[in-house]
Amino acid sequence: MTQSATQGAPREGGAALASGRRSTKVRRQRVRAAWIFLAPMLVTLALVAGWPLLRTFYFSFTDASLSDTGGAAFIGFENYLVYANGVWYGLLTDPVWWQSVWNTFYFSIVSVSLEVVFGTVVALLLNAEFKGRMLVRAAVLIPWAIPTIVSAKMWAWMLNDQFGIINHLLMAMGLIDAPLAWTANADLSMWAVIIVDVWKTTPFVALLVLAGLQMLPKDCYEAAEVDGISPVKVFFRVTLPLVTPTLLVAVIFRLLDALRVFDVIYVLTSNSTNTMTMSIYARQQLVQFQDVGYGSAASTMLFFIIALAVVIYLYLGRRQLGVDQ
Repeated sequence: MTQSATQGAPREGGAALASGRRSTKVRRQRVRAAWIFLAPMLVTLALVAGWPLLRTFYFSFTDASLSDTGGAAFIGFENYLVYANGVWYGLLTDPVWWQSVWNTFYFSIVSVSLEVVFGTVVALLLNAEFKGRMLVRAAVLIPWAIPTIVSAKMWAWMLNDQFGIINHLLMAMGLIDAPLAWTANADLSMWAVIIVDVWKTTPFVALLVLAGLQMLPKDCYEAAEVDGISPVKVFFRVTLPLVTPTLLVAVIFRLLDALRVFDVIYVLTSNSTNTMTMSIYARQQLVQFQDVGYGSAASTMLFFIIALAVVIYLYLGRRQLGVDQ
């Protein structure tokens, strides 16, 4: 080895070390800048969401009522579960609560699944080249743009068993012989709210999936077209795997909304136990029965159930994508 070569090796090593130090310093500066920019948002979030959440946790261990929250006494876990006079009492023994948990998960799983399927189909159609595509895209977003309370009230009139247009159209087509009480019938009320929710939020899923479709590389489809692969195989073997991360994002957003659903179901069916969700149950205890302690316990359980469901979903989603844990 020549003398120049032996002298060049330490120089190269020193340059690499200096470069690594600069990279580490730049990374620290970026992290520091990120925290500085995020600090106002985090403080605001702590005040707007964190403090009420902590107050809810506290009230769940008290006997607070809506008329006297200041004079609440600490009672421990009695709102959740307590054994007295040979009988278990509390939220965890209430069959109405567990019915609301079942209703919430049933509504969430069915509605989100339908929205993902229909949203993907709509996104594929909107991604195709045809005249008036921009106008159709704008029209598809109309249901999502309508406020939830307005759309729920509109559907309540349309589903009315006496003068609703849905029953009128079904009877005109000969599909039913008599008007159906969509929001009062125990067998139909849950499906009625699912239909309304799917109609309302499918455009949101379609918008996210459409954004993912437009970012896919075109050369994959050109190669599939040259090889003569059918569109169905192209979708399942090319499009669906590439758009899966977008679908996971759409599902997590919709799952969070569905698990805490309140407005659309309350407007359509009020406090009916057939469609009562965890949010409606908590509202009933807090406002209608004025039991802040018991209602706060229900709200706390709602928070932990949603958090657990989201963590499980994210864990399974990361494993599906093969992301390192």
